[in-house]
Amino acid sequence: MRGRVLVCGAGGFIGGHLVKRLCDEGYWVRGVDLKHNEFSPSPADEFIIGDLRDPDVVRSVVEGVDEAYQLAADMGGAGYLFTGEHDASVMHNSATINLNVLELGREAGLAKFFYSSSACIYPAYNQTDPDDPKCSEDSAYPAAPDSEYGWEKLFSERLYASYHRNYGVEIHVARYHNIFGPEGTWSGGREKAPAAICRKVAEAPDGGEIEIWGDGKQTRSFLYVDECIEGTRRLMDSDFAGPVNIGSDEMVTIDQLAGMACDIAGKRLRIRHIDGPLGVRGRNSDNRLIRERLDWAPSASLRAGLEVTYPWIAEQVAARELVSALHA
Repeated sequence: MRGRVLVCGAGGFIGGHLVKRLCDEGYWVRGVDLKHNEFSPSPADEFIIGDLRDPDVVRSVVEGVDEAYQLAADMGGAGYLFTGEHDASVMHNSATINLNVLELGREAGLAKFFYSSSACIYPAYNQTDPDDPKCSEDSAYPAAPDSEYGWEKLFSERLYASYHRNYGVEIHVARYHNIFGPEGTWSGGREKAPAAICRKVAEAPDGGEIEIWGDGKQTRSFLYVDECIEGTRRLMDSDFAGPVNIGSDEMVTIDQLAGMACDIAGKRLRIRHIDGPLGVRGRNSDNRLIRERLDWAPSASLRAGLEVTYPWIAEQVAARELVSALHA
């Protein structure tokens, strides 16, 4: 056994994939979340259903482990984060989790923490040009995230850094950029753009249409989950604290993303642009620092990831439609 680790948020999308990777590598893994993963059973050696906002829960889960991966957060896609309707919950819940895990983990003797921050911390003023956004790690200040989710992530980055300075705990902080793949949320309002678009394409009849928020010219990059996990493990095993971007530098417009999904599905669909929450105008991962410090950067293409993700989401859509038909 390589060691005993705690994964906070183990019932979520990225956390679930991370647990599988750590178990495959020979770690003893304790997972904790409010819920089990809805798509597959966890291979964690121990899985605890618990609320990390509760100090008593955190005290129990940090006992007997060597290091923690803290991915638990109140989060979702643009439809959840950028309406302003959930700001208080997003900030309170996520900050409370980080405060608890760090302080009580330190008291229990944990010496090593990973924290999943977000590209949402980057200033909105550097992301107004969809063709040339600036998201290098050193551009985070002067701070001006476009959402309270981004502000909380930035606060928590500083929280982890302060614990490193004051208590000597080892930290590794990654700024994730739009992670996607199978077993991620694909409906209900908290899904990210790739999952939402794949769902819309799967639901639409050939020759029909799908709706896209905005004019479709806003830009993003999207990282397949396996590469996210690879980057996370490389960072955790390195001597680099970060923060560092873990994301793809293959920037596309949202219309291009939709066109790619349509092509993979073999469907000819019209796009109808509608009003909706958008976030910043452009965002792309700047991978210069990760190449310099980890001698590695994500390299898989967006299409390669979508070719795995779209069929999985299409299966979920088909299964849901079958259940609906049986209950009609």
